[in-house]
Amino acid sequence: MKYFIGNWKMFGVPKSINIIKKINFFHLKDKNRKKYRIIITPPYILLETFSKYFKNKKILIGSQNCYQKDHFSSNTAAISPYMLKSVGAKCTLVGHSDNRSEGDTNQMLKNKVNFALKNNLKVVFCVGENKIEKKNKKTFSVLKKQITKVLEKKFNKDNIIVAYEPIWSIGTGKIPTKNELEETIIYIKKILKQIYKKKNPAVLYGGSVDGNSVKIFKDIKEIDGFLIGGASKSSKKFIDIIKNYYR
Repeated sequence: MKYFIGNWKMFGVPKSINIIKKINFFHLKDKNRKKYRIIITPPYILLETFSKYFKNKKILIGSQNCYQKDHFSSNTAAISPYMLKSVGAKCTLVGHSDNRSEGDTNQMLKNKVNFALKNNLKVVFCVGENKIEKKNKKTFSVLKKQITKVLEKKFNKDNIIVAYEPIWSIGTGKIPTKNELEETIIYIKKILKQIYKKKNPAVLYGGSVDGNSVKIFKDIKEIDGFLIGGASKSSKKFIDIIKNYYR
């Protein structure tokens, strides 16, 4: 099963549901629809209405983040995994580079993953190196630390997806070479195997994914799907990615 996950970031108002309706309409008619799953993560304010609308449909609605405590607390503007689950979210992103740069530590991320899984949310755990780390050939050591400091053997691997997002690639149009990407995904899977022994979580790629770049990625069999930023805000661009992947 491949994944096509759309991260809307700070985008969307109630009528933006029409974008997902068009994607859903395409999916219903697509002959390849059994080969992949679509998840869209709109902002918090849209989660409840979008989740209700797509409750019995094939598209899953998820959150872009969650707080590192569960149930209720006195933290202003914080949203716990329990609260996300209560409005119908099926999954959450954790560890996106945006949030890491705003102060998310490994311990905070571990708590987020732990509480999200306890509330039966699927977790899309994001990892990736920045431009300087890449230049200094630290990609593998950075990824190993990000993964091993957060993911534990006791966590339910069936509800974990790992998304490799090189920070230098997000929104820049720059993408890793085919060889670089293949080596990196294989390395991530090796680290995950050391933690989970048997079946690994799926590993996705994110970073300047669009209808053109996906043609390069489809030859890398190790990639289990994509975390898509800007292109997921347009039904046409998102659908083009899926079409071109299976072309």
